[in-house]
Amino acid sequence: MTSSAKALARHAQCPASRNHGPTFGRPFHWTLGLGPWSFRGAKHRGRGFTLLEILVALALVALVLVSLNTFVFSMGELWGRNNDLRLFEQHVRAVTRFLEGELRSAGLPPSASGTDATIAPREVRAQNGATDNLLTFELREGSRLIAWPERSLPEVVCSLAVRPNEGLVLLWRSRLEKEFPDMPAHETLISPLVTAIAYDYYDPDFRRWETETTLRKAAQGKMETPARLRLTFTYQKLKQESLLIVPVAAEGLPAN
Repeated sequence: MTSSAKALARHAQCPASRNHGPTFGRPFHWTLGLGPWSFRGAKHRGRGFTLLEILVALALVALVLVSLNTFVFSMGELWGRNNDLRLFEQHVRAVTRFLEGELRSAGLPPSASGTDATIAPREVRAQNGATDNLLTFELREGSRLIAWPERSLPEVVCSLAVRPNEGLVLLWRSRLEKEFPDMPAHETLISPLVTAIAYDYYDPDFRRWETETTLRKAAQGKMETPARLRLTFTYQKLKQESLLIVPVAAEGLPAN
């Protein structure tokens, strides 16, 4: 028996051949239903997407992009708000450290007596001609914040004042300037964010702190030196208070 005859005999014994007959001489199709394993099913699945499916997919993509965009903008806004807070706190700390260093460096003037204080209220004339009692101290070597019009001078008398819509101002003048006794003080802005200054006095009789918005006078009419300074920093909705301890007279050094 030839090989062709043997193949025909095996095909005759197959149940599918009895139902459909021989497949020699005509195209052969797998007809196991229209599922994923039939050629007809594969041909049906390759027809592409309908217009409705494309519109649904585009709507989903747009929804995801809108949600992502909202998330990114909200995170950026949150980061910007936190960045403002960090910069504000850094500014408060920097100004506080600067003033603490200046107050610790305060010394007695050359003509001071043993009872004089290194930091005390004194009457100071501003550039506009107005006079006011301000907390005053003397820096023998001057301050790095001061910008002299010419060469820098030592023995600088400094005072602190807070002005509305301007901030914390340093009023200063050197004892070596020609018109020192009568001249108005120069002015340098320390911080535009300081909106208020207050003075703390300790009452040993009642063992409590008392806060005043202006320098206090004693019973004899002499101005009292506060034990602490309170600076209020404000920026938009941010607000913070800084406390500075005023060094006592014993910590001061004569400016020889």
